[in-house]
Amino acid sequence: MSELNTPGTAVPLEQSPIAPKPPGRIRQALDSDIVYSYTRSPVTIIASIIALLLILMAVFAPLIAPYNPFNPASLNLMDGFTPPNSTSFSGNYFALGTDHQGRDVLSTIMYGLRVSLFVGALATLFAMAIGISLGLAAGYNGGTLDAVIMRIADIQLSFPAILIALLIFGIARGLIPPSQQEGAAVWVLIVAIGLSNWAQFARTVRGATMVERQKDYVSAARIMGVHPIVILVRHVLPNVMGPVLVIATIGLALAIIEEATLSFLGVGVPPTQPSLGTLIRIGQQFLFSGEWWILLFPAITLILLALSVNLLGDWLRDALNPKLR
Repeated sequence: MSELNTPGTAVPLEQSPIAPKPPGRIRQALDSDIVYSYTRSPVTIIASIIALLLILMAVFAPLIAPYNPFNPASLNLMDGFTPPNSTSFSGNYFALGTDHQGRDVLSTIMYGLRVSLFVGALATLFAMAIGISLGLAAGYNGGTLDAVIMRIADIQLSFPAILIALLIFGIARGLIPPSQQEGAAVWVLIVAIGLSNWAQFARTVRGATMVERQKDYVSAARIMGVHPIVILVRHVLPNVMGPVLVIATIGLALAIIEEATLSFLGVGVPPTQPSLGTLIRIGQQFLFSGEWWILLFPAITLILLALSVNLLGDWLRDALNPKLR
């Protein structure tokens, strides 16, 4: 017979229960619903790979680009209109051909990606900053402030964003001296696109804030005398960021397309630092003369970039929606 443990008898170490070790943060992240949704979506995986490759091409363009297409000393007009996958008159090989100035199309795409992503990312962040601030203020305070901000947002949403960006861009260019317009063109473009897209962020944040302000943790913070700005930044803002991230992802793709549209119309970045839209505008001039590659490859790059970011935004919207889990 086995011995029974009396109240004063110590339990041997090998028989003592051992609490299971809690999973680490990395393990918890891998077991999350978002990771599970990502690994079960082949389209999202392919879109993320394409977006990552394009971003890496833009970031490391000075290191991996075959040529510096914007260095006049390295250009040779005799290399102009070289077809893809061929050698030019000077003996240089160009995988995607050259444009009318002898610039390597592959290199111009890499450098153009830098400008498009830079303008699109900063314009989206600028729109987020304005929209989140106004949305928090409108949703938390309500009353006249809410009515004024939302009516301005309604008026802006009734017009296409590209027209508002054109208007803001034209006004800003009129206020800047001509000698400084080329240097400030990128920043004017960022402000114009950002001011044309803040309303969507404001309306989303305002609706989520109106729900959060009715909850107990906000009431408790008010009773404790916490300043409203602290309540909004520390308590309300983290709980409304889910929808904002979804809009920001989709808004990034829209901002890139908007920048390309403005550059295609000739009111975007200067020719000395062209984006994908500028490259498409240049290629369009030679499309019907047989030099199709000058337009085709930048256009494909823009489509892949916008489509991949859009697909990531759609996946993120579904992954963060509790009704679809």
